[in-house]
Amino acid sequence: MTTTRTAIVTGAASDRGIGMAVADRYAADGWAVVILDLDGERAAQVAAEIGERHGVAHFGATVNVADEASVEAARVAVAAEVEAGRLPVVGALANIAGITSPVPFLETDLALWNKVMAVNATGTYLVTKAFLPPMLEAGFGRIVNMSSVSAQRGGGVFGKVPYSAAKAAILGFTKALAREIADSGVTVNSVTPGAVDTNIRVGTTPELEARIAADIPIGRTASTDEISAVFAFLSSEGASYLQGTNIDINGGSHMH
Repeated sequence: MTTTRTAIVTGAASDRGIGMAVADRYAADGWAVVILDLDGERAAQVAAEIGERHGVAHFGATVNVADEASVEAARVAVAAEVEAGRLPVVGALANIAGITSPVPFLETDLALWNKVMAVNATGTYLVTKAFLPPMLEAGFGRIVNMSSVSAQRGGGVFGKVPYSAAKAAILGFTKALAREIADSGVTVNSVTPGAVDTNIRVGTTPELEARIAADIPIGRTASTDEISAVFAFLSSEGASYLQGTNIDINGGSHMH
């Protein structure tokens, strides 16, 4: 399989996570894949497994998306791989790294608020700012940002006030950047999943799972493959006229 562009995915080193499924889908579609994660050793391992499975170039490295110096180091590392010819030019970025805030509002503190905002919102800003320039230079790029139905409905089982606020910030960020660079050949869109069957749900009770499913008109949670399909479409050549768009994928649990 010949690859012509690289897709970068943050937060893709966790088993049964959305990020890993997205990285695997990119590779299946012929993209070279870069996995950036707080666990750099696992990121490199997962990148190698995915790359070898699909026969594409691959690279994995450490990144703390909330830390500017760490993001810059990741950018330099990826750029070196591209310059050496081990990776093709960067063509897509999936900002997936994030953390939740499951505690009630009055049990939060400023440290939790700042951490959740830093990883989800500031992380999306820093990583996008780092990897946007080569896409602008090439005149092609696809940026897909991970928001959440919590940003639309105002919280949920796994993401309460800080998480909902951070994910809402991502929606505003997406639209503003999309408008600013609309005629550049780079698109910026977002995805708002509802409940997804991921590792974040390990340890929940059957009663809680039943309550979650009952709140979804379609009657079940999403699979990570269903979410990754949306990322793949938004990153495709055929999605060139989607700019500043948000795609809901929630089984009908939130309808505009």
